[in-house]
Amino acid sequence: MAIRVLIAKPGLDGHDRGAKIVARALRDGGVEVVYSGLHQTPEQIVEAALQEDVQAIGLSVLSGAHMTLFPKVKALLDERDAADIVVFGGGIVPRADIAELKAQGVAEVFTPGARTTDIVDWVKANVTPRD
Repeated sequence: MAIRVLIAKPGLDGHDRGAKIVARALRDGGVEVVYSGLHQTPEQIVEAALQEDVQAIGLSVLSGAHMTLFPKVKALLDERDAADIVVFGGGIVPRADIAELKAQGVAEVFTPGARTTDIVDWVKANVTPRD
């Protein structure tokens, strides 16, 4: 069975080119991808993830709100007994923030310049498809 990933753009950030590039790379790599669109709240993202039965959520934030939005999505998943959904992210995230995000349960953070092949390989190595 294929891995299903929700690619989401939380918050007010209106730039989704990178998210769409990652979504296409994952799809081309054999991953089933659901794209949530722009301006999603953490609650909307978690609800979509549960409805779509995904195994992972990829968050894209360029606005600087990653320290609020990434942990909020993780906390909402935990509240909904969905802690098994892997949360990873990307965007403009200072290196100093990455360790803190990982400590809060974000599995991986990809910064500008990350190769899409590396993201696809990471997802395939770290996300287990459901039966």
